Amino acid sequence: MKAKTHLSISKIALAIFTTLFVLCSTFATAQNLSKGKVISEELKNQEMIAKITRYGVKKEFQEKFQKAVSDYVSESLQNDSNIMSEAYFEQDNQTVIWLFERWTNQKELNKFKSSSKSKTVIALEKSALIKPEKVIYVKDLEPISKQEWRRASKAEDNQLTIMLFVDAKPGTEENFKAVYHTAMPQFRSEPGVVTYQLSQLNEDKTQFVTFEKFRSNDAFQYHLNFPPIQPVIDYLNTSIKKQPFQDGIHNLIEFAPLIHE
Repeated sequence: MKAKTHLSISKIALAIFTTLFVLCSTFATAQNLSKGKVISEELKNQEMIAKITRYGVKKEFQEKFQKAVSDYVSESLQNDSNIMSEAYFEQDNQTVIWLFERWTNQKELNKFKSSSKSKTVIALEKSALIKPEKVIYVKDLEPISKQEWRRASKAEDNQLTIMLFVDAKPGTEENFKAVYHTAMPQFRSEPGVVTYQLSQLNEDKTQFVTFEKFRSNDAFQYHLNFPPIQPVIDYLNTSIKKQPFQDGIHNLIEFAPLIHE
């Protein structure tokens, strides 16, 4: 009789232990899933941010606004989380200013917005701009490193910077990316190329922008006659919404502090 009672107590203890084990495992799994979601959100926030801002500046504020943007660029370049910052005005219209930025993630960019130089630009925007700035977020295709972004022309060079906006016909954008995927390594190997980047606009996957820096106009002319560029030209001549594609070209003059090789 005692043996049976002992056996029954053992079974009850085993059942209790099993139940507790299952409950603990379930709780741990739930915790891990919850933690996984948090990690997933953190990883999402760690994605590199690539941002282009266009400013249309009133002529009477042009010098003052350029100075504020130049100071912003200088300070951002000292930030460990900044990958690149560069500022330009358009060759044919100096009242149009472009600011190019890349940061390790959105959180770091948001933190930098509280800096004094950033606040100066923001405060000046209210009176200096013809209309509100236009912000364009992009995703780099064939991305390059921070070190590569910060390459600069030599002191004796006459740098030429070209930006080209491409508005592709729907259904042809994958072909455009494939063409560039083949051409990009060859473009970047050209001796006169400082930086060459193709990006896709976040808000519209049929829109792209290229950012091209050459050591000189001669280097740019070499690029235009470089055989690997022909498939790109063929695409631009046949597969964008509005011709000629040259209308999307912006010649830019860098005015923020330059660091030469």
